[in-house]
Amino acid sequence: MFHKEGYKIILIATFIVGIGIILVENFVAVEWLNKLLAILLLGFFIFIIQFFRNPKRNTFLNDHSIIAPVDGKVVVIEEVFEKEYFNDKRLQISIFMSPLNVHVTRYPVGGTVNYSKYHPGKYLVAWHPKASEDNERTTVVVENSVIGKVLYRQIAGALAKRIVNYAKPNMQVVQGSDCGFIKFGSRVDILLPLNAKINVNLNDKVKGGEQIIATL
Repeated sequence: MFHKEGYKIILIATFIVGIGIILVENFVAVEWLNKLLAILLLGFFIFIIQFFRNPKRNTFLNDHSIIAPVDGKVVVIEEVFEKEYFNDKRLQISIFMSPLNVHVTRYPVGGTVNYSKYHPGKYLVAWHPKASEDNERTTVVVENSVIGKVLYRQIAGALAKRIVNYAKPNMQVVQGSDCGFIKFGSRVDILLPLNAKINVNLNDKVKGGEQIIATL
């Protein structure tokens, strides 16, 4: 199953690979080079389709829990001062996605979208300390009746050139449902109340839409 954001790119990649293989078969006479180019084209196509995969996830809805919004590796767990929306201290969990991870973004909690804003910016590597403030990004705040307000931020990386965000102010959203997509390498920050109990450690691999990363 593929994400809808990938349909156009997969179609273009199919066309390019098809034309490429036809050209290789007709104009490359050296057998070993012919095979090598065909393998590279197929490898490129496999990379594209696996990047846009959208596996089904079974979310156990729980208003006391915050689930991982994406697949990836936990690269930051720290107390920070959040100055865009809260203007106070929050616990930040950052999850880095390599190009091989599933890049669907899912709501970490259910509730009402209070805030949703896109920020143009740079394309520093996603683990750069200034990526949260300087890179292209979107900031979304969802208010949950039990936990309160949870902020998540989609951040473009060095390869990511487009962030897709479906969250709109006043929307009622369901925990674990699709809230966006980041194309080709990126990171997501989750900003939580200071009394949240963190359930993950640095360098843990997490599964978006299912794994509980914090509770209140």
